Amino acid sequence: MKLRIGYEFVYNCPRPTPMILMLSVHYSRAGDLSVADAVRTTPHLRVSGYRDLYGNWCSRIMAPPGETRITFDGIIEDSGDTDPISGAAAEHRVETLPDDVLVYLLPSRFCENDQLLDVAWALFGSASPGWARVQTICDFVHRHIRFSYADARPTRTALEAYHEKIGVCRDYTHLAIALCRAINIPARYCTGYLGDIGTPPPFPPGDFAAWMEVYLGGEWHLFDPRNNTPRIGRVLMARGRDAADVAMVTAFGENTLTGFKVWTDELVES
Repeated sequence: MKLRIGYEFVYNCPRPTPMILMLSVHYSRAGDLSVADAVRTTPHLRVSGYRDLYGNWCSRIMAPPGETRITFDGIIEDSGDTDPISGAAAEHRVETLPDDVLVYLLPSRFCENDQLLDVAWALFGSASPGWARVQTICDFVHRHIRFSYADARPTRTALEAYHEKIGVCRDYTHLAIALCRAINIPARYCTGYLGDIGTPPPFPPGDFAAWMEVYLGGEWHLFDPRNNTPRIGRVLMARGRDAADVAMVTAFGENTLTGFKVWTDELVES
């Protein structure tokens, strides 16, 4: 299938403001794009780029005083398959994990697994290890947190989400990651596009989505504690330890976000 994907951010800055943008489709999906997803700005600005520690593509701009519009609109090919399930994927002993995976066992800005050790082992220590245990964690988080855009808070951590029992997709993901790490299962944060294909209406306004990948059976596997069911048309943009590593826009100065849109729509060819 083909998906139309894109975004529009509109910022107003009182003075020149450096920004880092993490808005590109992940390199693992770049070959599926009909055209490169280069950042477009109005007014036209110089855009430079680099790869961060996790391989994500980042763009740098200097937003001028006044309004800056940041956009992309393109088409990507997708298999149309639902998220894969690998029920036989097994857990690893920590001493057998690859060196580059170990960082995803450590506490991070939004995932205080060191403060959730007792909770995690009490709830999931006796669960069947491997895929089944991670799914049990996702089931718990899906039930435990009530979704509410009105109660979103960019500073909420996994521990706070556990106690407050409310949040948005990033909060579900942070809590599930922290609980996995607390019982020695490596987990990392993912962000990207996820539309409403295959789900019943009414559909909420478009937004970016968060989910996690967990290291089992020698590879990374996708889990989505917010939706907690296989979905169609997921497009990865960036990975990191938590949301702090994959912020869509980081502005180094005073700014006001005056417009925001995201779209992920199936294109039905006649």
